[in-house]
Amino acid sequence: MDLHDATAPTAPLTLALVIASDREGRFAPVIADWFRTRVAERTDFTLTVLDLAETRLPTSLSYAPDPAVRAELARLTPVLEQADAFVVLTPEYNHSFPASLKNLIDRHYTEWRAKPVGFVSYGGISGGIRAVEQLRQVYAEMHAVTVRDGVVLPNAQGLFDEDGRFKDPTGPENGAKLMLDQLAWWGRALKDAKTARPYAT
Repeated sequence: MDLHDATAPTAPLTLALVIASDREGRFAPVIADWFRTRVAERTDFTLTVLDLAETRLPTSLSYAPDPAVRAELARLTPVLEQADAFVVLTPEYNHSFPASLKNLIDRHYTEWRAKPVGFVSYGGISGGIRAVEQLRQVYAEMHAVTVRDGVVLPNAQGLFDEDGRFKDPTGPENGAKLMLDQLAWWGRALKDAKTARPYAT
């Protein structure tokens, strides 16, 4: 059964794609472009993108950030706040996820709360699954709900042709559909629940 057909909302949910890698020469934009096309085919989401390579947040946290950091947060925080659901596109670095993503997570709290999170991961032979398993623990602490299914891309560069298309899209497209269906269900369910009563903290 197609969950997004069965629970079609009157208005689309806002889905924020967080591109975690900020490394020079990263492969993330190729995967992000593919993922955008998957979301564009649906009517239950509108997509916003937060690319951490385009942010300027120092890794040192402060309860009294300087004006430059406050200005950057004023640009980034509303993207997270207005989202009904998230997809995190992350590589795996040294069996974990990038510091840029942890930095973003740690600077926010209520913006993640009682919202669903899905993952598109890539890396070497593991396809980033170790990074995702760590992120599930982190997001549990933020009171977010991580969905079971996602997209795992082992040795990702070899999966795409020179035009940035999957050589065999079947597995990734099936994974993306399952994840987006689950995000749509949880996103609508949690949004409706928070409308009916405040989330318990």
